[in-house]
Amino acid sequence: MMECLLIAVTCVSGFLVVYHHAGYPLLLKQLARNRQEHQPQPLQRGYMSQPEDIQLPHIHLIVPAYNEARWIQRKIRNINLLDYPASRLTITIACDGCTDNTAELAQREAAQYPQMPIEICNFQQNRGKVAVLNEVVGSSQADIVALSDVSAITPIDALLLAAAQFQTPRIGVVNSHYQLLEPGSRGESAYWDYQSAIKTRESRLGATMGAHGAFYLFRRNSFTSLPSDTINDDFILPMNVVLKGYQAIQDNRILSLELEKSDDSMDFNRRLRISSGNTQQLIRLVPLLNPRFGYTAFNFLSGKALRVIMPWLMLLALIGSLLLAPMYPVFMALAVAQLFGYTLALLPIINPGWQNQRLIKSLNYLVVGHCAGLIGSWRYLTGKTGKRWQRVSETQEPSRGKPPMDANTLEERTLESTFTIDPVTARAKRTFDVVFSLIGLILTLPLFPLIALAIRLESSGPIFFRQLRIGKSFPDRVLLFEMIKFRTMVQNAEKGTGATWAKKQDARITRVGNFLRKTRLDELPQFINVLVGDMSIIGPRPERPGFYHKLEAAIPFFAERTYGVPPGITGLAQVNQGYDTCIEDVRSKVGFDHTYGLALSSLSSWLKMDLYIMFKTVEVMVMGRGQ
Repeated sequence: MMECLLIAVTCVSGFLVVYHHAGYPLLLKQLARNRQEHQPQPLQRGYMSQPEDIQLPHIHLIVPAYNEARWIQRKIRNINLLDYPASRLTITIACDGCTDNTAELAQREAAQYPQMPIEICNFQQNRGKVAVLNEVVGSSQADIVALSDVSAITPIDALLLAAAQFQTPRIGVVNSHYQLLEPGSRGESAYWDYQSAIKTRESRLGATMGAHGAFYLFRRNSFTSLPSDTINDDFILPMNVVLKGYQAIQDNRILSLELEKSDDSMDFNRRLRISSGNTQQLIRLVPLLNPRFGYTAFNFLSGKALRVIMPWLMLLALIGSLLLAPMYPVFMALAVAQLFGYTLALLPIINPGWQNQRLIKSLNYLVVGHCAGLIGSWRYLTGKTGKRWQRVSETQEPSRGKPPMDANTLEERTLESTFTIDPVTARAKRTFDVVFSLIGLILTLPLFPLIALAIRLESSGPIFFRQLRIGKSFPDRVLLFEMIKFRTMVQNAEKGTGATWAKKQDARITRVGNFLRKTRLDELPQFINVLVGDMSIIGPRPERPGFYHKLEAAIPFFAERTYGVPPGITGLAQVNQGYDTCIEDVRSKVGFDHTYGLALSSLSSWLKMDLYIMFKTVEVMVMGRGQ
């Protein structure tokens, strides 16, 4: 019964993975093949007497801004070039408690164009983008509201093209074609090309999903105030319009050109936030799955809903294939194919030279995106999403108006910043720990009874060995936890001697224990420590309290090796050295531990380091080089 259930879950998960990535795009292409895009001619202006101007809808262009000093003047110059009568246009730059000089630069630039109907709203308190939208859009008297990002520019005829679209009463949302001026990577460029093709086909069905915040428009009378904790406002806002019976389309003649180039860290942070928002919007927009919405329901289910659960389905497909591989050749082939694909996706992380291979880089971007989806959905479901908006490229500035730090405070802050893990990396590392430990437990559980039987046949005593260890450390405290392993020594091995280091040819180690140590199988139960959060898969070796004070006094920066970093089952020190036999072994390990700590300063360096350690760990286990 369990085997049949596992086969069913694996097959369904695999089918949905293939359908979402390949089946849905192909099906959408076929459905949209014989449908033409809705492209009415742009409305004409009356440049002299302007009799036609009164026929144009009143548009309110709103640009929310938070610390946009770099782009704000260029944005206002772009707005000034838009071909639309000033009598039918209102422009608001909404500065949401900026801590830089965005508002000042905006006022200075706007003063250069007195004919332009522009208002600079300088809100003193940072309340978040959603609060700004609710206030400014809620008080607007316009027919149409246009929202635009500061770092995106639009063509001169964008508003006239959009106004022509709204001549059709059933259209409630008009999206622009989003394009990057300079993509951060080939993977990012391929992703947005793919998204553009999907949105064009959705538009032909009158069922475009969401919008891009760079530039989109909607009917003001269809606006519904957003909950304060809304994450993806540029999806939920337009889809709320659709819920009222309107259609959402994309006009590819309206180009939104993104000027800001993102690096890998910025892009990953952005995708984390979007992934959290995807989970939120799936929960809040469940009514869109009602068949009465036709193609909108189809696109929402096949595109957005499946995207949220896709990382989990991919995990289920992989785990199920691995478990069924020994029994069924077809699942063996599927498991090998998946592992091969994920290995290719990881190549650009291990060796940057592979980034020049377009197919591999695109695959890497896809897999990393699903990793972000996994982390983002987990963050939302556990209530750990941020409450206020900030630019993903923003670096923390020194506090203003505060007295300078004294030497002691500066030293403490420097030490803390040196040994504190990057927040994004910390979340990614914890997600990896949970997923990998679950997979590890599932795959190795069949070995547990065999190992337990071997231990019991050779020596009396408990199967598992529990010992108090030092965990993560903080400026004001050090955590303790009880580590669990398979017992590798005779019972009560330290009863007469107290805490001592293991030695070569140590008589206390049993024959089974010696094998378990060499293959590192004795550490399998530590997956449980990882799941509860006491340990990580990879990190510094967890030290014993009996040695801690002696080592802290003898080795500089010994205590800082676990500052903000939980100890690991394996680690850089563990794969380069064996078990500690003397204080000099520990001294050399501290260097490895701090090297690992430095690698946690960014997501990419952490991934490279952890992949290297994982490969080395497998090598140690297979070759029996453990101690």
